[in-house]
Amino acid sequence: MKKEYLRVFDAIAAIPPGRVASYGAIAARAGLPGRARLVGRLLGEVPDGMILPWFRVLRSSGHIAMPPGSRGFREQCRLLRAEGVEVKNGRVPLSRFGLDADVDKALWGLP
Repeated sequence: MKKEYLRVFDAIAAIPPGRVASYGAIAARAGLPGRARLVGRLLGEVPDGMILPWFRVLRSSGHIAMPPGSRGFREQCRLLRAEGVEVKNGRVPLSRFGLDADVDKALWGLP
């Protein structure tokens, strides 16, 4: 497996419970800025036996990428809510639950 793929998987694994990250943010953290689609592809190709919090990865808008009402969409909503993440109409407010929300608050005093 390529090293950059492992960096993507490591970045996904590092998302703490109760937080989410966009595909683009994961790509950037893995040292692959602009490769959000690669992150999406790799999530569909996770090696057998590797457990990742796939449900914590969203579109840059905070929306779940799966079709609304689909089994995967419902499962992702359920798993996020179980961690205390607010999901409304298939969207998570990144300003509150995004991976960098605390950094923004600490730097800029945002609510």
